[in-house]
Amino acid sequence: MTSEPNAQRQLSISLSSVFIVFAAITAAIIGWQLRGLLLLVMISVVLACSIAPIVNWAEQYHVPRWLSALFTYLAIIGVLVGVVLLIGPTVLDQIQLLVRQLPLLLRKAATQIEAWSLILNDNRPDFTRQIFDQLDVQAIAAWAVRSTRQVALRSFSLTTGLLGTLLSLVLAIFISGYMLADSRTLTSSFIRIIPQPWDQRISDQLPEIGSRIGSYIRGRLLVSGTLALATAIGLGFLGLQDFAIGLGAIAGVTNLVPFLGPILGAIPALIVAIPQGGWTVLWVILFYVVIQNIETYILDPLLVGTSVGVHPLYQLLAVLGGAQVLGIIGALIVPPWVAGSAVLLEQLYIQPKLQAEAFKSIPLADPTAEPAATHS
Repeated sequence: MTSEPNAQRQLSISLSSVFIVFAAITAAIIGWQLRGLLLLVMISVVLACSIAPIVNWAEQYHVPRWLSALFTYLAIIGVLVGVVLLIGPTVLDQIQLLVRQLPLLLRKAATQIEAWSLILNDNRPDFTRQIFDQLDVQAIAAWAVRSTRQVALRSFSLTTGLLGTLLSLVLAIFISGYMLADSRTLTSSFIRIIPQPWDQRISDQLPEIGSRIGSYIRGRLLVSGTLALATAIGLGFLGLQDFAIGLGAIAGVTNLVPFLGPILGAIPALIVAIPQGGWTVLWVILFYVVIQNIETYILDPLLVGTSVGVHPLYQLLAVLGGAQVLGIIGALIVPPWVAGSAVLLEQLYIQPKLQAEAFKSIPLADPTAEPAATHS
């Protein structure tokens, strides 16, 4: 008799498991088909979280949320337009000049690398010279130039890809404005579709999730802007005045992408510096090494801080995965989303698990044991 209820229970569990798997696959297929819309929503959420502190601060002084969001976006757009009008023509001219001269610069770089290899070969001892002679220096130099050309073109396509997202950014600004103006209604509507008791648990974590996402983006923008200015000034002092502002803009844009951005931003500067020979190349390399260390050990801890709350390896995987699935813009917005998701993982899984393990480790008192006698 007991086997029949057990069989029915197993059948019920099997059907529910099949339904969950089917629903997950269906959701994944629909999400992939609507990935453009999902990307737009992801960008909108990131923008909304970035300026939410300003809107919340203005609300304390009885300013309507829609009005404070409107003024905030108008101020940001005004600053961006001013920057574009101020340095935009110069940046565009220098980048176009760099693109036009890229084949010539690469040929000069190959010639310079070959000359350096000959000098190194002449100054080597006999034993190491024999080893060095076995290497096809020209082939290695040609391979290095080809690889540099490919990476350089990718770095330029990175900048072009970011500029190509302007329309999506404009749409995301409008959507994020609606999100900020009516954030409480949207949040409560989202929480209603989550089953109990997870609805309240997730609702409690939403402020921290928004804080992490916004802190990451604000810090990343400040770091990139600082590095763009420092790069333009530094390269100007090092003798690359014809390309300094354009290279600074490229460095600022590429630095929005963690880990990989600084490398991509340095490649165009090296392409310009190598043909000049002399100490210029060494100073440019040293300059970028110093800039990278300043970013890693000063700017990132100061401006980005611990807002991500994710191991650097997982951040790198988030950047690579975002770029693979969603393109360049994915490398920018997936890391803050991973930082926000880490809040749910920490608060809803890791901490309860640690608390349960700590509770299990506490020895239980024996109810049959007699209480210890007290001495008067």
